[in-house]
Amino acid sequence: MALKELPDYPWDLMAPFAARAREHADGVVDLSIGSPVDETPELIRTALAAATDAHAYPQTVGTPALREAIVAWFARRRGVTGLTVDNVLPTIGSKELVAFLPFLLGLGEGDVVVHPRAAYPTYAIGAAMAGAEALASDDPAEWPENTRLIWLNSPGNPDGRVLSVDELRAAVARARELGAYLASDECYAELGWDAPWDADRIPSVLDPRVIGDDRRNILAVYSLSKQSNLAGYRAAFVAGCRTVVGRLTNVRKHAGLMLPSPLQAAMVAALGDDEHVAQQRERYRARRELLRPALEAAGFRIDHSEAGLYLWATEGRDAWESIGRLADLGILAGPGHFYGDSYPEHVRLSLTATDERIAAAASRLRAFGDSL
Repeated sequence: MALKELPDYPWDLMAPFAARAREHADGVVDLSIGSPVDETPELIRTALAAATDAHAYPQTVGTPALREAIVAWFARRRGVTGLTVDNVLPTIGSKELVAFLPFLLGLGEGDVVVHPRAAYPTYAIGAAMAGAEALASDDPAEWPENTRLIWLNSPGNPDGRVLSVDELRAAVARARELGAYLASDECYAELGWDAPWDADRIPSVLDPRVIGDDRRNILAVYSLSKQSNLAGYRAAFVAGCRTVVGRLTNVRKHAGLMLPSPLQAAMVAALGDDEHVAQQRERYRARRELLRPALEAAGFRIDHSEAGLYLWATEGRDAWESIGRLADLGILAGPGHFYGDSYPEHVRLSLTATDERIAAAASRLRAFGDSL
């Protein structure tokens, strides 16, 4: 099936609001897209620089050092045991994998791709690129018999929702009934804020408490963009079912899509060091603790947001109206309309701005609240 025309990129609709926000006397505070602003850690940049004599083609499946680092990271940070290097594969970004996975798995017309009700739009775009149908649903009982791929997202983007072990089990059980693939996007798993996730590890779909030792047709997707400030590196990986990973690897052998060798070396350094992740987490925690009460003082209610990189907020009016009111304060956010049809009164605000800009946004929001 030929690729059909895709919808316009939604963020282009933000241009007039960005122009309004830039008119603020103290400058714009951009909390919309969520692109990291903090420095890439020195040990990662050093590893990248040391690997720049990359005259040979990179290994399609990733270097042994990188694959072993991914396996070790899953065991150490996610509680996922039993993986081998044949269960993991580095990828060029996670968004790219999300977009192409339905196509790579052979989905097409008549197949359904399920994704969360509050969802990163690339899940639906990936379904469209393969000619399949996207269905927004959080209830496994609603997933139809022709479902071929189920996307979970925990912690969620945009809403920061965390799926419990029991919820993950229920999703896996339904996927097994349907004979469907299940892929869990877990890119924010190091960023838990509210109890119990401020202390407990956020569960992975590959956790033995969820799937035992049966990884059949189950994948977990992860990115180093946020925890290591590597968004510009496009450093990500997928893990899980050996057969599915083998299928993706075979495509790579034919089509390329290999991660450049210097980036593989940088990923090894990033995955082996937990200290820089802890430091970045504390930066985001401090920004969240400043921004959240300021939003509440300005009349917003925060829903979910117990983990992840965003605050999912509503003031009980259409999101575009809230976006306009925030733009008048010099603050850019993302409207709930971009994340499906279920949350037209929510806005998403990211924590990816400098300490100074977050403080400026909080000050403006508090002053606005005082004027109400």
